Amino acid sequence: MADPSQLPDRRRVLAYLLAAPTLAVGVRLGADGLAGPPAEAAEAVEATAAGTAEAVIPSLPQPENLFDLGDLQNLVAAPTAAMITVQVHTDGTASFAVPRAEVGQGMTTAIAMMIAEEMDLPLEKVRVALADARPELLMNQFTGGSNSMRSMYLPVRTAAAVARHRLVTTAAAQWGVAAAELTTKDGVIRHGSTRSATYGSLAEKAASAEVRTASAPLKSRDDFTVLGTPRNRIDALEIVTGRKKFGMDHDVPDAKPTMVRRPPTINGTVRAVHNTDAVLRMPGITDVATIKHGVAVRGATFGQCIDALRALEVTWGRGTVDGESDDTVLRKVKAAALPMIVPPLLIKKIDAEFTFAFASNSPLEPDNAIADVRSDRAEIWASLKVPIVAQQDIAARLGLPQKAVTVHVVEGGGSFGRHLFHDVAAEAAEISQQMGKPVKLSWSRTDNFRQGRTHPMCVSRVRATYALGSVLSYEQRHTGSQTDFGHGLGEMITSAAAKLPVAGNLTFAETIFQLTQSTPYNFGATTQLLNEVPLKFNTGSMRNIYSPNVACARELVVDRLAAKMGKDPVEFRRTFVKDERLRAVLDRAVEEGDWGRKLPAGMAQGIGLHAEYRGAVATLVEIDCRPETVNRKIRDAVTGPRVTKALIVVDAGFAINPRGLEAQMMGGFNDALAMALTSSLHIEDGLPLEGSWDNYFYTRQWNTPLELRVVVMPSTGDKPAGAGELGVAPAFAAIACAYARATDTLPTSFPINHGTISFDPLPREPSTPQSPTDGLDRAF
Repeated sequence: MADPSQLPDRRRVLAYLLAAPTLAVGVRLGADGLAGPPAEAAEAVEATAAGTAEAVIPSLPQPENLFDLGDLQNLVAAPTAAMITVQVHTDGTASFAVPRAEVGQGMTTAIAMMIAEEMDLPLEKVRVALADARPELLMNQFTGGSNSMRSMYLPVRTAAAVARHRLVTTAAAQWGVAAAELTTKDGVIRHGSTRSATYGSLAEKAASAEVRTASAPLKSRDDFTVLGTPRNRIDALEIVTGRKKFGMDHDVPDAKPTMVRRPPTINGTVRAVHNTDAVLRMPGITDVATIKHGVAVRGATFGQCIDALRALEVTWGRGTVDGESDDTVLRKVKAAALPMIVPPLLIKKIDAEFTFAFASNSPLEPDNAIADVRSDRAEIWASLKVPIVAQQDIAARLGLPQKAVTVHVVEGGGSFGRHLFHDVAAEAAEISQQMGKPVKLSWSRTDNFRQGRTHPMCVSRVRATYALGSVLSYEQRHTGSQTDFGHGLGEMITSAAAKLPVAGNLTFAETIFQLTQSTPYNFGATTQLLNEVPLKFNTGSMRNIYSPNVACARELVVDRLAAKMGKDPVEFRRTFVKDERLRAVLDRAVEEGDWGRKLPAGMAQGIGLHAEYRGAVATLVEIDCRPETVNRKIRDAVTGPRVTKALIVVDAGFAINPRGLEAQMMGGFNDALAMALTSSLHIEDGLPLEGSWDNYFYTRQWNTPLELRVVVMPSTGDKPAGAGELGVAPAFAAIACAYARATDTLPTSFPINHGTISFDPLPREPSTPQSPTDGLDRAF
């Protein structure tokens, strides 16, 4: 490829050459890195599509339409974007320590693709690792809100482009020729057919002895050969061959297995331990220590730890939600709902109320962390999405300066919001300090479900008024048990703000709600408000935060409005939808999914629309609610309806890796399927009854659709939209709408099977059950 620096029509970007032994480039981010909505999206928000019915009453833009959570994250990350660096090595590889967490979403692959594209370097020569906690990054080391690609796309490409340009100009100077005469391909710079040099041979010569500014052009999208093409994950071979290391696979010298005996209610405390000496005499056990919410045991194996923690005799103090159960929480949540504003006088209205149960966001990998705490320093290894906050908090708990605590971010086997919190890392540090030894802490599955983070129970009330073919108003009042944002949410509004005792966290939570929620329809006067009840459950912002519940309630009401106004659900949406991109994905879904095709009684189609993170999705599903399906028998399970077919049509702006985007949509769909039909926690006397994956019915192979297809729309912009959470809400809504049509009832409580328990709850004590020895008897 010819050096494009001489082409006047390409926008140049600025960066820093850093003082380093080999070429290292950092970003100097300009104003356009603070990406608000793309021009196309902004115009769509403002306009009512041509050709819609005159009865449509436009709705004013909502805050999320104009400035969303991702825009806020970009804004606060910009001041430290110069510290994001790409380095070239003498072996011809390029490396990048990404200040984000990889938990299975494929982020490292997308980052590697950016570097490979701008450097004209083979993808296999790009090394992407996870950065340790870097407090100098301030608010720029956070993973969440579907923002990693939005925030990293321009900085990473800029650093890579400047690195390539620097190598080209170094070769040109060495050969005494013009840079414009050189080409780059596969990590090699060539001058005609006579001269060539690898990037590795120039890495030291291109290095800078001091920090100084540099500039280079970014590639035009027309020249892309890597970005925008479907690629397998760079770690796929390691994953399928079992060589990939997740958090629980890490080993640190002398860090022995450690587990915790936990209280019989959430956040209970220890009053007394009665048999410490006897437990210390058990095989392999080296230490026993009382911590804030339990008693830790350290041993030679995890099996020995389980035996020891089960043998402990403990008197427990009260927890933070003793006596609370599903019914008590639901009463408090309903009582706290904010009032509607529009009086239903002389007009037609729909009032609806939807309840969503507590849900676990346990990832497949149990919570784990390694900690080595000494008198003057500490070192932590854990999967962390907000490592700077973790470092700050752990240092404060240990009584050490922040700089004395090193936090290594390791890859996690899933997250779903769990790793926004550093509970397990802080607990490992507490145990290590108490014992004076390194520990490898693992929570049991039961710990994860009963004492881990949960998505709060919530209620969404909706009132829509309509007359003469118009929707006059749409009001939604979303109320829930308090969502804990104490992780700092990207150090943006600061952890301290989240902890202010203001109306049950309303100020902070309402900000997040308003920056993530909007109604995609022209429904006249539109308001969406949040209120939260300050109950001290261990909650968190599960994948897609509020959106799945909010969108499910909204789309069910949209279907009812369509029915009341005598319209097909698709035609109704097409008439009232604001955004042209949403209309485009809707039309594609209708075409590809054969909307309206005849199905047997008890089966139906459903459709859901959602716009968020500057992306747009339509999901069309078919559900089977016939008795023979609902009543099918699966051992130890509640079966119920089955989604038989699903189609997801997504517009995520510029799709960096279409294959990765498809995988994200599929994962989001399976989350939605669980939320809609099968998975929830049952709280009883201050503790969930669920204590394992056997009890908690996340989507299983036997209830996934036989056909699940993703259509990625042609890119509608030059920048990526957020995608990691984008697919959950419309899928949840589509499943709920299909169920309503198939059963001719309005579902008002989710998941559909929450009222049925098919398992015998594990005992509250001991908190971890004995490891099973009859695995073959339990296998399907």
